[in-house]
Amino acid sequence: MDNENKTDLNLKDQLNRIENLLISQKKAMTFEDVISYTGFKASYLYKLTSSFSIPYSKPRGGKLFFDKDEIDAWLLESNRIPTKEQLEQEASDYILNRR
Repeated sequence: MDNENKTDLNLKDQLNRIENLLISQKKAMTFEDVISYTGFKASYLYKLTSSFSIPYSKPRGGKLFFDKDEIDAWLLESNRIPTKEQLEQEASDYILNRR
């Protein structure tokens, strides 16, 4: 690969990073923004919206919009895996409360 092609790839990578940073600063995101922000495939995001598994709004029955803060909270909380310490604490609490 010659130097010019490497430069083109670097520029594309930098532009993608800048675009992702700009998207992450938006309060209301479009369907396409959420795909870019989360890395989800469109088909998976369609599945999530059609099953009402992800928070979104659809003003006047039109285009889908997503609140960035709600998406962040949903990403952090959905199917969250507790740490070993948290599981041990839950087990201890369960045993103590059962008596």
